[in-house]
Amino acid sequence: MNTTQEVSTPQATVQFSDFNIAAALKQQLASAKFVTPTPVQAGAIPPALEGRDVLATAQTGTGKTLSFLIPLIEKMQPGKGPAALVLLPTRELALQVVEAYKQLTRSYNTAAVVVGGMAEGPQLQAIRRGARLIVATPGRLEDYLNRKLVNLSGVKMLVLDEVDRMLDMGFKPAIKRIVNALPADRQTLCYSATLSPAIREVVREYVKNPARVEIGSVLKPSENVELQTFEVPTEKKHELLEHLLESHVGSFLVFVRTKHGADRVARRLSRSGHTATQIHGDRSQSQRNSALKSFAQGHHRVLVATDVAARGIDVADVAHVVNYDMPREAEDFVHRIGRTGRASSKGKASTFAAPDETHLLRKMEKALRITTKRYRVKANEGSRTAIAV
Repeated sequence: MNTTQEVSTPQATVQFSDFNIAAALKQQLASAKFVTPTPVQAGAIPPALEGRDVLATAQTGTGKTLSFLIPLIEKMQPGKGPAALVLLPTRELALQVVEAYKQLTRSYNTAAVVVGGMAEGPQLQAIRRGARLIVATPGRLEDYLNRKLVNLSGVKMLVLDEVDRMLDMGFKPAIKRIVNALPADRQTLCYSATLSPAIREVVREYVKNPARVEIGSVLKPSENVELQTFEVPTEKKHELLEHLLESHVGSFLVFVRTKHGADRVARRLSRSGHTATQIHGDRSQSQRNSALKSFAQGHHRVLVATDVAARGIDVADVAHVVNYDMPREAEDFVHRIGRTGRASSKGKASTFAAPDETHLLRKMEKALRITTKRYRVKANEGSRTAIAV
């Protein structure tokens, strides 16, 4: 990464129709009710259309997908074989990117999903049919490269989405080997929620003189989300969760630390009459897709998730995020609660802190420079839980 040019984000007066893109793509955007770009779209799309590399820091839910798909679609020429590659951390995110691509192009035929946990057959068929876009997780794509099942020598545009999360998941060596298989003369668009020294080092290897797009604080909860913390004994957490479900309306996304914990919480909620499902790494891809779809469509009010499995979840109008187990890092806290309070919507985020976790809570509040509304939960003489400020 040579020099970095700061890009001032245009104001909301910019519209998609103002961009220098084909009339057909403008029509597809209009048909999909996309009118005014989000700040990351307004900041990243113009330099990307000019052929510049882009380095963007923005949280999940800020519209990153369209910010790279629009220039990718606009610049992609007719032909056979991969011309563009999107690398990202999870299957769910890959499937959502391809859905958005289909919405803007009315075609699946020019895209191939390359991810683990799904049958190889359809993925390889899409590649052999000459897919122009590959949307992949690093592990499965590296496997295909090793087995010489895919040729990336024609890739002109590389998108690295959620770089921070890919590094967290151990994909750094796979990403390096994949990028080494690409032409040096290419355009690279790089997205990350944070820009730590380790991420900067990786980015420096892949982007050249990038346009820099920074949307808000890279480590700050949305102001649309009301933050509250409950100091609660571990054995009272479930009772508190049910209390919140009974006293609030809307959907709940509940984060737990372990796969076993996700199963246990979802089962207990179901036994109590709540519509709950779960998503974690031990569930099959079809089970995860089904749970996510059911939650998005409102058939299940509660989705219980682990952090890694929840990456890529993009469900509109989540009313309430619950940190049933405390997040390990401040960044995880921001990622979790970023699932509510999107766009102009209001949301609520509740964090459960056991007595021995209050020091972690204070540390997280200090790191994020926030203060959450604090409640203390204690057992009544009866069976119910008393909540005191």
